Amino acid sequence: MNVSRSGYRVFTANSSPACTELAKKITEVEVKESVRGQDIFIIQTIPRDVNTAIMELLVMAYALKTSCAKNIVGVIPYFPYSKQCKMRKRGSIVCKLLASMLAKAGLTHIITMDLHQKEIQGFFNFPVDNLRASHFLIQYIQEEIPDYRNAIIVAKSPSSAKRAQSYAERLRLGLAVIHGEAQQSESDMADGRQSPPLSRATTGHPGLDLPLMMAKEKPPISVVGDVGGRIAIVVDDIIDDVEDFVAAAEILKERGAYKIYVMATHGLLSAEAPTLIEESAIDEVVVTNTVPHEVQKLQCPKIRTVDVSLVLAEAIRRIHNGESMSYLFRNIAMDD
Repeated sequence: MNVSRSGYRVFTANSSPACTELAKKITEVEVKESVRGQDIFIIQTIPRDVNTAIMELLVMAYALKTSCAKNIVGVIPYFPYSKQCKMRKRGSIVCKLLASMLAKAGLTHIITMDLHQKEIQGFFNFPVDNLRASHFLIQYIQEEIPDYRNAIIVAKSPSSAKRAQSYAERLRLGLAVIHGEAQQSESDMADGRQSPPLSRATTGHPGLDLPLMMAKEKPPISVVGDVGGRIAIVVDDIIDDVEDFVAAAEILKERGAYKIYVMATHGLLSAEAPTLIEESAIDEVVVTNTVPHEVQKLQCPKIRTVDVSLVLAEAIRRIHNGESMSYLFRNIAMDD
């Protein structure tokens, strides 16, 4: 815990002695100093055990709320459950539920980075600062990739084309998009509107003649754009299961790309991701340190890390001092 004399405190949830798990796997928080009237910043990274990290954050926020803290700001570099922001079949929008839980626990503000969908900010009834990591990743491209002027930015599916276009325009590079049956974007998944189940015979209302819904059929795999003899840089926001990235790298290699980089903000790298990356055609995977991945780096030397702590620290300083946050969003496009 870092203590300052200027009226704010910074707590780190899952590494602070104030937050301990008991033998029965329950979380207990004890605030050992006065926080009355203070601005409190809780830094919570999301390790492998996501649900425990969320519970730690909720319990700590509620403890600080009942201790009369003035403002409680959650600094959550990677916001968990952000992929569950749409209705899937008979599921639920878990991201909305988590937003409500955080507000109920006492949080008054959130600082995060590269939400999976920007519309997630609308789930909250308090301010959310969605910072960007793209300028750090672009700086890495310019400084660490030799002959990056011969590179082309690649979207591994049409759903990530806007993000790739933003990178391409800022780097003054070309753009390529992978499209075809090997890829499946989130918008192609079933959303539960075929209820009751299709296997059950149903009859429509007498006299109601609805047009037949045509099933989607993806075309054969193709790459829109010329990647031959160039460096391919695949960009996305999250790298979790890497099968899609490995398949994209194989396609790009077949089409003549001589070096392949994969870049993303959040490197979850779950399951067998390090092994699959090591055995694939990918030359390097570049992610930020929004999610701890030290173990994965030991398993795969192709993984590189970009530090984004500077922008998070500046956001904390500006919020506490009541300064504008617009400086942190300069030259950031809406699609970035």
